Amino acid sequence: MTIDNTTQISYKDFLQNKQVKLSKNPKFIDFINAGHHFLLDNIRKGRPIYGVTTGFGEAGKNYASFEEAEELQKNLYSFHGCGVGKYLSEKVSRLMIIARLISLSKGKSGISYDLLKRLELLLDKKIYPRIPSQGSVGASGDLTPLSYIAAAIAGEREVYYKGETRKTSEVYKKLGIKPYNFKPKEALAIMNGTATMSAVGIDAIERFEIILNTAETFMASIYELLLCDTTPLEPFVHESKPFAGQIKTAENILRKCQGSQLTHEAFSRYENFHLEKELNIQDRYSIRCAPQVLGVIRDNLELAKKWIETEVNGVNDNPLIDHIGGKIYTSGNFYGGYVAHAMDTMRICAGNLADILDKEFGLLVDHKFNKGLGESLKLNKKPTHHGFKAMQITLSSLSADVMMNTVPASLNSRPTESHNQDKVSMGATAALNFAKQLPDLTFMLSIALIGVAQAVDIRGKDKCSPILQKNYTIIRKEAEKIIKDRRMDLDIQKIAKMIKEGVFA
Repeated sequence: MTIDNTTQISYKDFLQNKQVKLSKNPKFIDFINAGHHFLLDNIRKGRPIYGVTTGFGEAGKNYASFEEAEELQKNLYSFHGCGVGKYLSEKVSRLMIIARLISLSKGKSGISYDLLKRLELLLDKKIYPRIPSQGSVGASGDLTPLSYIAAAIAGEREVYYKGETRKTSEVYKKLGIKPYNFKPKEALAIMNGTATMSAVGIDAIERFEIILNTAETFMASIYELLLCDTTPLEPFVHESKPFAGQIKTAENILRKCQGSQLTHEAFSRYENFHLEKELNIQDRYSIRCAPQVLGVIRDNLELAKKWIETEVNGVNDNPLIDHIGGKIYTSGNFYGGYVAHAMDTMRICAGNLADILDKEFGLLVDHKFNKGLGESLKLNKKPTHHGFKAMQITLSSLSADVMMNTVPASLNSRPTESHNQDKVSMGATAALNFAKQLPDLTFMLSIALIGVAQAVDIRGKDKCSPILQKNYTIIRKEAEKIIKDRRMDLDIQKIAKMIKEGVFA
């Protein structure tokens, strides 16, 4: 993948782990450097330029000389070295570098081609800055997390290299790389962007999509195991209210039920027609409305991808340098509102997914509603055994944890920096909190799928659809059926690992 000022990268491109190269086209190089020279000419003429010959934020009224411009850049990434919390992964760090490379390659940031080459070098050598996750309010961009990229370019702080955490200076010495000295505006250009929230969002969306696909697999199993009516999944229903996500979800669930002898129609057709009057004419909302519930999530997922894609392909720097028009624009593209709102919406989607999973699993294990599967899916009917009683408690507990983390971060804008940054996006916070919901959702699905396998043991594998039979076999290789009360935490971990790998998606 070659980057120049015309590059438009798709969401999928980010996830394909392609080698990233900077264009060597002389026209592109000249275009980038022309913007930098235009900026330098304005500095030499004594023009005050925010963050270049002035302090930052409220300190923008403090002027610096041309000779102090480089010191100003070093000080910027230095005093922002105050990130805290869990460190971002190598993958997210890599995505952050790519996001900054794309933005700065547009030629509207006043940086040199040399700086772009340094970002390319980090990617080429697989040197990924070790970045604390907390410390950004999402405007002026993700300043503190991105300072760790700037510091790594300068040969400072720590990086991930060959699976280890190393001092950047040691890695540079080993590879014969000289630390980079930032030219005027360049550290600010690295830091004044939305790469952290975007990268965390991209990574979380990828993982959530696997979870969503797996949830559809679970819901198809529910349609079978609870002898449900599949009429609510038929194309006629969803073509009558044609939301794309709803149509897709209904199609997916119905396809996964194909070949079953347990659904309402199949049960009547193949086995006990005279019992049809005893089956529900309409199933409960959590089952009947599954396409509508998950359809909203699917459509919001696509919108989130689109917004993040636009964000990373845009220029989210300040000030913007237009060397062709001869003008410098002080502006606010660093405000990560679109990413913040996308991530807040995805957090609500995650909460709704947790809620419906909890409701459907409750139907599966409750003898009053599970149409003969028995109390807590017990295979051993002795009164001293308890089946899935505690498994439901854990799943419900996890659903509460997910649902409690749905308050929009974008509504919690915190004025900072002497009230200069008085309205901020909280985009990184929104993305990080979305990512925090995913392990709990994964464990919920793990418990749910183990419950599905137990229900298959009760109903009979031969009556299930081919897809459910296949998934049952996979689950049973890692988690034995529950006959006597025993610990289940290790089983949950094993199936959760498979869910993350996309085995059931």
